[in-house]
Amino acid sequence: MRSPGQDELAGAYGRSVPDLVGPGMRVLLVGINPSLWSGWSGFHFGRPSNRLWATLHGAGLTERRLRPEETEALLAAGIGITNLVDRATARADELAAEEIRAGVPRLRVLVRRWHPPHVAVLGVTAYRLAFAQPRACVGPQPEPFEGARLWVLPNPSGLNAHYQQAELTAAYAALGAALQA
Repeated sequence: MRSPGQDELAGAYGRSVPDLVGPGMRVLLVGINPSLWSGWSGFHFGRPSNRLWATLHGAGLTERRLRPEETEALLAAGIGITNLVDRATARADELAAEEIRAGVPRLRVLVRRWHPPHVAVLGVTAYRLAFAQPRACVGPQPEPFEGARLWVLPNPSGLNAHYQQAELTAAYAALGAALQA
């Protein structure tokens, strides 16, 4: 995939990326919102260098490092992706708190429809805000979400300096172990 130009990225502001869902999902990953790369490319975590792809493979959730456009392979691995907020921005901090909270009812409908056994919100700050859980930590959460085991995992964005790759992979590996149980 070629890299977009600055004008193309600027034109991606506000675009949405369709949910990547299907039967047999073992986990639904819930991002905060699409990046400009995702808005431009039409794929979740659209920049090929996004740490999600190395993390999923390193954590044993995919057999190899996938690329954003390999949607069928991701679904075949039992992984779906959606976002709390549909509109693409350069940074998640461009979103209003109300927008993030407003994504939860739509997420409820999606989980009720597809019944993934696990739902993982990617970003502890977004989770705390969206779910009104100010003390939540990374890992499995005590309460289920529409019948699914609810997880909070670190945001794989390179802007998330709190987690180095090894720590990021370890957090996702805990989810991977639960999927095998």
